[in-house]
Amino acid sequence: METVFFLFDLLIHIDKYLIDLINNFGYFTYAVLFGVIFAETGFVVTPFLPGDSLLFAAGSFATKSVLNPIVLFTSLSAAAILGDTINYWIGHFVGEKVFSTDSRFFKKEYLDRTHAFYEKHGGKTIILARFIPIIRTFAPFVAGVGKMNYFWFLTYNVIGGLFWVGIFVFGGYYFGNIAFVQKNFSLVIVAIIIISLLPGIIEYLRHKKPSPTKPS
Repeated sequence: METVFFLFDLLIHIDKYLIDLINNFGYFTYAVLFGVIFAETGFVVTPFLPGDSLLFAAGSFATKSVLNPIVLFTSLSAAAILGDTINYWIGHFVGEKVFSTDSRFFKKEYLDRTHAFYEKHGGKTIILARFIPIIRTFAPFVAGVGKMNYFWFLTYNVIGGLFWVGIFVFGGYYFGNIAFVQKNFSLVIVAIIIISLLPGIIEYLRHKKPSPTKPS
């Protein structure tokens, strides 16, 4: 339970943790941020790490000349792209073993469906998944499991990574200096988290909604 409270506090007070990080590590902060974004996108076991909120907070600190927005954009885009790439290859090599036994949760049928889905909607899925917490961590893994064509995956990975990091880092850079945002930073972070989760929630509710019965 303490871990849950810590993660919640980390998400909504990311600015406080970030300023402590900057004060203690200086330029090494770039390496720490790189590691967090890489892990959040690169390993299916770490989807709980901050992504959107961390990028926005880092961009907002760039307005104070504490961090450089161009260095942030370049390094964190590289982290996001490399993370998805590693996640893809983990799924590519480990996925077949996971689906080798037809268990309740890991059916070969699911693998076949995943492959067909990514062949048809791969580009849109990989790019849009960047903006949905948790989903962005699993999307490249499933793409690797489904043996999505790597050239197309890499293309969409780069486009999605650049857009995701650029929107939040420069969003924080240009809007983080507004007085209202500075005074209500925690509320802004909560709003970012909620907005990021909305597409996934809407999609879930849309699929949960029962199909209308056809008249006999």
